Amino acid sequence: MSLDGGQNLSLDAAGIGPHPCGSGSSPAPPGIGLLSGMVTVLVQTLLSSQCLVSPASQWPVDYVGDLSQPYDFVVIGAGSAGSVVASRLSENPDWRVLVLEAGGDPPIESELPALFFGLQHTKFTWNYFTEPSDDACQGMKDGRCYWPRGKMLGGSGGANAMLYVRGNRRDFDGWAAMGSTGWSYDHVLPFFEKSVTPQGNATHPKGYVTLKPFERQDNDIHQLIIDGAHELGQPYVERFQEGSETGYAHVPGTVRQGQRMSTAKGYLGAVAKSRSNLHVVKNALVTKLDLDGETVTGVKFERAGVSHRVKVTKDVVISAGAIDSPALLLRSGIGPSKHLEELGIPVELDLPGVGRNLQDHVVVPIFLRLDEGQAEPMTEKAVLDGIYQYLIHRTGPLAAHSTASLVAFINTNASSDSAYPDTENHHMFFQRADHASLELFTKGLSIQDQYTDVLQEYLKDSHLLCVFILLSHPAARGELHLKSRDPKEPPILTSNYLSESEDVATLMRGIRYIESLGQTKAFQDHLAEIARIPIKECDHIENYRSDEYWRCYAKYFTVTCYHQSGTVKMGPDSDHEACVSQRLKVHGLENLRVADASIMPAVVSANTNAATVMIGERAAHFIQEDYQGEAVGANGGLWVPHMHADDF
Repeated sequence: MSLDGGQNLSLDAAGIGPHPCGSGSSPAPPGIGLLSGMVTVLVQTLLSSQCLVSPASQWPVDYVGDLSQPYDFVVIGAGSAGSVVASRLSENPDWRVLVLEAGGDPPIESELPALFFGLQHTKFTWNYFTEPSDDACQGMKDGRCYWPRGKMLGGSGGANAMLYVRGNRRDFDGWAAMGSTGWSYDHVLPFFEKSVTPQGNATHPKGYVTLKPFERQDNDIHQLIIDGAHELGQPYVERFQEGSETGYAHVPGTVRQGQRMSTAKGYLGAVAKSRSNLHVVKNALVTKLDLDGETVTGVKFERAGVSHRVKVTKDVVISAGAIDSPALLLRSGIGPSKHLEELGIPVELDLPGVGRNLQDHVVVPIFLRLDEGQAEPMTEKAVLDGIYQYLIHRTGPLAAHSTASLVAFINTNASSDSAYPDTENHHMFFQRADHASLELFTKGLSIQDQYTDVLQEYLKDSHLLCVFILLSHPAARGELHLKSRDPKEPPILTSNYLSESEDVATLMRGIRYIESLGQTKAFQDHLAEIARIPIKECDHIENYRSDEYWRCYAKYFTVTCYHQSGTVKMGPDSDHEACVSQRLKVHGLENLRVADASIMPAVVSANTNAATVMIGERAAHFIQEDYQGEAVGANGGLWVPHMHADDF
């Protein structure tokens, strides 16, 4: 077993290596066996504890039975929304529900909050990249921004930072103003509340989202950020809510006892064993929907090289995410007719908006050096202590992601509504000499090696604090197109990051705010200074940190916050870009719905996972309403979905 420091730790006491105390010809010290017995117990306990981090029993089993009989509902994607939809629909024992998930069980690393960046560029993610741009992402490998999406039970909710932030009232009231009148804040709030309300019991479990605070690590850095912000007039609030929309807060996470709690765990895994009417097929790549006029009659998918087709009698719900949901529609002949014809795909339904309205929260990361020459370095002992803490107690540095739970909403425009901030800030702290964590981060973002090397050099004698400056209300709209009919071929993704002057102006103000933060007494007491990263084009600019310089910097240091949305836009028929109604039915089809972040008319001004879960709850509710007259429970009486009074 080798650790980052290059030192080898032997495990002879467990019978799997040479004696740890002997080296070369030097004999091991004498002993009577008591200590070696203790070490054996310790090592065996650690190995057993590792196996218990992610037992297979917490996931639904992979269904390999008969698929010839029709299902009432087929849900495509077991992500943040799809898991919710399937769980809620299968509460009715007379409804047969099938979930088709392109991935399998999440890897053990998905459980540990500190390792979420390590899931990227693996087989557990769809590894998508944007098209090269003159405006953005030029400091990323090949000049392309990396857009990973989850390919596992839990979807991107199995790979994200687990932060739970609902968004601002004006986000949802804005949706209503755009024509989706049933999606105002007052309409969606009960479904947010339902999703986080514990329900069910051991005999009849029901799904919900588990929310807990993250364990605090690096408390001095948390306090530094809060104190610096206070000097700039930014408050610390207990939670972001109406009346407390701006400032800093520690947001809760979809975690429990130091482990991720995705909807695949909380909604699917928690109920699957008790529901014989719920089947989950893993590693199932959906290739096409079969249509007969305005009705979807079946779903085609591949698993292990074998093609399958399942029949559906009621609804198909696509919950494959903001990239794969529109891609599936296009492959099925649903989308802009011109684009489909160019690819030789028969047009089933001309729906011009599919793949358009692509939005994302673009981020410009700024790095600050702290405590140069004085910073306490990370040690191998601290790393080992952290591993022990997690395996034995599910606590410690691996149970959190440092300062990431400290989130800020800042309104950089004094002339705009102060209750509707235009930027969101996330904070990633890297302790001096913690090169492994920084490598995980920069590799995850796909930053070019030349820039990563500079940051690693800074980390040798100072801490680094990376602040994500996130654009809350992007004006830019990107597009998604198919490259070919082949479902294994990634789509063409055009981000259009920084193509709108107002987006650039907002990010420039966000950078100026971070500059001011770095100049506060709290930060200067830690010798804070912005880490200059050599960029050939930008270094020719005469005035370092001028507006011209920062615009150049942003052109290189542009990354995603993983909040792609809007590509199957919800809206009325009168909106030529709208793809689904406010009951999430695809316009022009009888029984096809979409339920995920792709339906957002405009991306919420916060992390998108909470809103995506809410969308799943609403989709299930709409379906339950539409078919309630047919729903008969096991006792022969009318089956009514369990709802809270305030859900209506």
